[in-house]
Amino acid sequence: MKPPDRSSCPAFPSVSVVIPFRNAEATLAECLDSLQAQTLTDFEALLIDDGSEDSSAAHIRDRSLRDSRLRLLSPGRIGLIPALNLGIAESRADLIARMDADDIMFPERLGLQREFLLSRPDIAVAGCRVELFPQDAVREGYREYIRWQNSCVDHEDIAENMYVESVLAHPSVMMRRSALDAVGVYRDGQFPEDYELWLRLHHAGFRMAKVPRVLLSWRERPDRTSRVDERYSKAAFDRLRAQYLAMDPRIRTGRPIVVWGGGRSTRLRAKHLLEHGITVQAWVDVDPGRIGMTIWNMPVHPITWLDRRNRPFVLAYVSNHGARDEIGRALEQWGYMRGRDYLAVG
Repeated sequence: MKPPDRSSCPAFPSVSVVIPFRNAEATLAECLDSLQAQTLTDFEALLIDDGSEDSSAAHIRDRSLRDSRLRLLSPGRIGLIPALNLGIAESRADLIARMDADDIMFPERLGLQREFLLSRPDIAVAGCRVELFPQDAVREGYREYIRWQNSCVDHEDIAENMYVESVLAHPSVMMRRSALDAVGVYRDGQFPEDYELWLRLHHAGFRMAKVPRVLLSWRERPDRTSRVDERYSKAAFDRLRAQYLAMDPRIRTGRPIVVWGGGRSTRLRAKHLLEHGITVQAWVDVDPGRIGMTIWNMPVHPITWLDRRNRPFVLAYVSNHGARDEIGRALEQWGYMRGRDYLAVG
């Protein structure tokens, strides 16, 4: 990534906030109010207009006349990923925060995340806990996802849940520029760009953690990009997850791989892994009707089969968050260690 030109600017912000937007006039004022109310005042905000056809850009121009920290970039309709990367390229701080134009920051967000990263030089990406709003628009499944996401705070929890789902809320993160210099910026493709970046950073050895406080209100809406764009579909997550899981050194040791779950949905997800050259040597299932069957010429065993001296490496392909907790307890009762002997896979 090309370093920012600092020659013409005597003072540099401690944080650059990157906010791409398109036709955001309904929510932009609330977002910017929360940005301008931050207790950390030494920031710049790069607002990238991705070809808006409403008054969003005019609203920012008006505000920027009174607040020089707001910088409007108008490249035309270029798409989300190029807009994100343009904001990063134009930013000047060593710490880069993300924000979406329909979300709301708590006043302490930028300050606490900056303090966290300054006190933890081992951490490359700092997230935070989030809350969903408006409450009447939030479905139960999404509440459970946020409950799970907010429970993953420490680096260890985030690393061991990396193949479940995106464990960081994208608009909640603050990243070190040096980490992006090392692995590259966002990639454009048929996959969720934020999850792909977390996986890439994880595989490069960078550590991620969260400030253990709710610092962002994350807006739920039926037309949100992650709900309507194929890049964020379940199939796209499955393909991306398998791509990186197949490169995980724990999977490539030659140790037998066993998949927990033999139903159709598990087979469809595990098939992506096989396409990357990983062989499943056995399946285990709680359904007595499947015991004794073969899947792709490999046997299906009862879960008690895992209670053995020579432990395989277990991939728990179970979507339900509560069921994953039960699987973890069962495996650990038999001496398996999360991250060393088994991983949860979404």
